[in-house]
Amino acid sequence: MPRASPVKPGIEVRRSSVHGQGVFAMRVFAPGETILEYVGEIITLQEALRRHPHNPQDPHHTFYFHIHDDRVIDGLHGGNDSRWINHSCQPNCEPDEVKGRIFIKARRPVFPGEELSFDYDLVSDEPLTDALKAAYACRC
Repeated sequence: MPRASPVKPGIEVRRSSVHGQGVFAMRVFAPGETILEYVGEIITLQEALRRHPHNPQDPHHTFYFHIHDDRVIDGLHGGNDSRWINHSCQPNCEPDEVKGRIFIKARRPVFPGEELSFDYDLVSDEPLTDALKAAYACRC
């Protein structure tokens, strides 16, 4: 029987005005407080590239979190609510890597009803064409 994944109290996943689903605070989080861990299957970058895209209908949406030159967390497999946290250029959270684990922490006070966000800090090995910019347009 599969184990239920632990749920961090104080958050809720629901429809987001930013993009698809989002994670929302249900209580106050203090600056520096750990809200939840970004978890999932740890795979190589090569395996992430092989699996890409998670959804061919939406190839620019993934649940990958790059943690090391050759390691990626795939939140689609074994992930939790953290995979629904959206990007923002002015985020209220930030990822903190500790020994290969990613913890999402509040950057400032986060109040009930606020959508959690962090800066994805996306980079591309491809030239930044107009098409690529459009595919990864910031929605925050």
